[in-house]
Amino acid sequence: MTLAPAGPAVAAPRATEARTADARTTAEGASTAADDASGPYAFAEDAITVKGTSDTTDSVLLRAGRTYRNSAGLTRRDGRLYYRLELDAVSDAYVSVTAVPRPGATVSYADGLKVSLQDANGRNCSFSGTVHFGATQSPHPIAAWASRETSGEQYACQAAGTYYVVVERTGAAGATSGTTGPSDPGSSASRPWDLELGYVSEPGLKEASGPTSAPEAWNSASPEAVVGDPKHRGGGAGFSGAALLGQGVWKDGISPGQTRFYKVPVDWGQQISATADLGSASGGEGSVGTALVMSLYNPVRGFVDDVGSGYDGSQRSAALHPLPPVAYENRFALNDRVSGMRFAGSYYLVVHLAAQVADRFGEGPFGLTLRVRVAGAAGKGPAYEGRPTPRDVFAVPVGGSDDAAGDRTADGPAGTGTSGGDAGRSGVMKLIAAGGIGTGTLLTLTLGLWTVIARRRAVRPVRPAPEDADTASASLPMPAPAPWEHGATRGR
Repeated sequence: MTLAPAGPAVAAPRATEARTADARTTAEGASTAADDASGPYAFAEDAITVKGTSDTTDSVLLRAGRTYRNSAGLTRRDGRLYYRLELDAVSDAYVSVTAVPRPGATVSYADGLKVSLQDANGRNCSFSGTVHFGATQSPHPIAAWASRETSGEQYACQAAGTYYVVVERTGAAGATSGTTGPSDPGSSASRPWDLELGYVSEPGLKEASGPTSAPEAWNSASPEAVVGDPKHRGGGAGFSGAALLGQGVWKDGISPGQTRFYKVPVDWGQQISATADLGSASGGEGSVGTALVMSLYNPVRGFVDDVGSGYDGSQRSAALHPLPPVAYENRFALNDRVSGMRFAGSYYLVVHLAAQVADRFGEGPFGLTLRVRVAGAAGKGPAYEGRPTPRDVFAVPVGGSDDAAGDRTADGPAGTGTSGGDAGRSGVMKLIAAGGIGTGTLLTLTLGLWTVIARRRAVRPVRPAPEDADTASASLPMPAPAPWEHGATRGR
């Protein structure tokens, strides 16, 4: 669905032109928004289509653990989309929005996405998350996030109540010259971006007292890149379809304008490092200033860091700067790269190759090698008062990425996010199930044996009774009536 937020009153011809543009945008949305197969991004299959509003009064309610789809319509001055949250007083809330320009769109360095979370008085609950397409100037999926946190020294957004997610397009495309409509109907400003929204709820801690500052000392030395023979692993086309990677060397192919998604399990106390190598071209000349971009997002799809590299046809490499071990206390850091490393779970590596590469070196695909390291032993996580929503968002798969064990979590079956107590109960249930199967098998064998004996007896020759035997029918004792017969009440 496409929304064009209302602006100030304008002259009738200009309003008619705007309505026509809105109708054209809606028609484009109907024909392309649902076509995930041919588009640049694979949306979550269970995403619910909603419509952002131009004001808070009629905003739609978003629920934790669910994924939503919408589109940001014509870029206008002060144009915003609003969505509503209902929050308690103890849980942290995280909202991430992924923006996907449609095929054929153009973007500038400053074009981007801004996401804010505000209370009923219009106060921001955290620093607004803003991301830009940057030096690649190549349209690709980008994601920004905002949060409401109840821990630490926060003064706003602490009470239970209604809050609002505010999504807006930023940059040169939105900087029109004093009008409410786009300056050029064929520019990026007139083309809608599709949106994918996610909302994660993190419970409070059982013990309110604890560290309120990020760790000051951690190993910030650049790690050695992982070496070895690469294994092939095709990247996904969206967050929901990201390919699972463990520590090791992985290879894939990437074409100009394409974005590949991967996820790496990182537990509490562990450090992730990653390097992306772009292979050499078989021909072409010239160079592209920023051709390859690798971004890191945390388990709630919050932006952590990125790194880029130019390309002149020779092999190039780009490595993320050292990041701290995953720790709950990292959230208290002022540095975004540190505060983003606050959860255990799947961290996303998102790699994009600029569309301009095709102009100088062909359509590809080009060789892509990812070197992933997860250092340190898994530690114990925080003692949460309840469960996050979705339940498995902070779960870490067990068994790496090479077998079906990756669908299980360290704390229990996939999708449960269970604690040790639940894991114990799961073990007990397995024993009960095994015992039930054993008992059932024994009973079946016993019944089978009785059946064989009965059949053997049935085929024996019947001997005539002795002549002096009493063949009169003996009176058998009548069984006692069942308790529910003769007016008795059946047990419930």
